[in-house]
Amino acid sequence: MKMPTLSDALLEVDQRVAMLTLNRDDVRNALTGTRLIDDIVAVAEWVNSCDEVSVLLITGAGAAFSAGGNVKDMAKRSGDFAGDVAEVAERYRRGIQRIPLALNAVEVPVIAAVNGAAIGAGFDLANMADIRLASSRAKFGETFLNLGIIPGDGGAWFMQRLIGYQQAFELTLTGRIVTADEAKALGIVLEVLEPENLLPRARELAARIAAQPAKALRLTKRLMKMAQRMELKDFLDLSAAFQGMCHNETEHLAAVRAMLKA
Repeated sequence: MKMPTLSDALLEVDQRVAMLTLNRDDVRNALTGTRLIDDIVAVAEWVNSCDEVSVLLITGAGAAFSAGGNVKDMAKRSGDFAGDVAEVAERYRRGIQRIPLALNAVEVPVIAAVNGAAIGAGFDLANMADIRLASSRAKFGETFLNLGIIPGDGGAWFMQRLIGYQQAFELTLTGRIVTADEAKALGIVLEVLEPENLLPRARELAARIAAQPAKALRLTKRLMKMAQRMELKDFLDLSAAFQGMCHNETEHLAAVRAMLKA
């Protein structure tokens, strides 16, 4: 297994689970002004081509999951935020907008273990995962409007699909910070755990999912994503085709035999 070379993140693989750790605690794992965008995209693309991986787990090192955009660069109009309208727009397209495209195309389940603050684009990054677990210390905020900008990374697309238009609208337009417990009540996170239990629980859940038959697991992830944008009749046709593929895989026969022996 050849793993991608990363600059600002760490990657490890164990029991078919790849864990990506954002490793720029010095800037609270800000996505802009670091190499984290490149690292996240590289891992997302690598996972799709690596048959030895069945789950991608994303977390942050240090106190924050991710602070999103680098506000100091915004204040100086430098880095990703320099230039005229066309230049800034192109930097978004070639920069942070690569993350939602890459993560939305990941073929295996993605779990976010939100260890601390997930703010702005950091909140949106968590919402790009399939499942979110949160530390009791985690906080979430769609804070773009507080800075006079909009969610330029696709956050408005992801959040309303996750919790509905009205709830997403309120969080986005108020820019307020919510606790981990409120995030659970809203349906943003699946579970809230004490900080020391977050990664063990995330690893446990990831391992249980990764133990499922690998090819059927990827097809199921694709099926659930495609269900969001297909008419029922077309979706059932696709399901029939995918099921035909599964019934002809050796992993299916092995699973059936194991169940009959149990």
